[in-house]
Amino acid sequence: MPRLADHEERRRSITGAARRVIARGGLDAATFQSVAAEAGVSVRSVQYYFGTKREFLLATHRAVVADSGARLHRALTALGPEAGPRDIVRTVLMGLLPLDDASRQDAVLLGIFHAATLTGPDLESADTADTPNYIVDAVATQLRQLRGPAAAEPTIRADAEVVLLTIAGLAQGMLTDHGMAARAPQLVEHLLDRVVDA
Repeated sequence: MPRLADHEERRRSITGAARRVIARGGLDAATFQSVAAEAGVSVRSVQYYFGTKREFLLATHRAVVADSGARLHRALTALGPEAGPRDIVRTVLMGLLPLDDASRQDAVLLGIFHAATLTGPDLESADTADTPNYIVDAVATQLRQLRGPAAAEPTIRADAEVVLLTIAGLAQGMLTDHGMAARAPQLVEHLLDRVVDA
């Protein structure tokens, strides 16, 4: 009896191919034809699983975010239940930085997707807004624990947004300035001193 197709595995294979195509040539290079060729499947298969270019781009973006999230989850789990807010925020921030090959490739891809929301017809900024909002919420939760109920909520939210924007800038800088990677832990600690322990 022939094995039933594993549809989720096929979708992952196609989005994996799309990631490789986009990393090499940008979003414009990701066509049904190029992704199908990279994945070793027919164009019809890509169309069957995703329907439109927009759908397979969104699925690819979600795959990148899911991989980054899985790495971050493993790092947070390794901290253990006794970890304090500063340790948690540090782990989140370090998890957002391109410190190894996998996270570097993901940072490149997320940068390409971000640029596409500004310039391209296939994606809009709302399509990729969930991840930054999630990070801001996670940092704000830890700041509330540190500062207590008397802390002003607008200040907590603003500080969490500043943390995210700072780390996003550091991550982008690390993609072009390899020496910055060596300084990243020190810069993160400086940020924590200024915002988390303020």
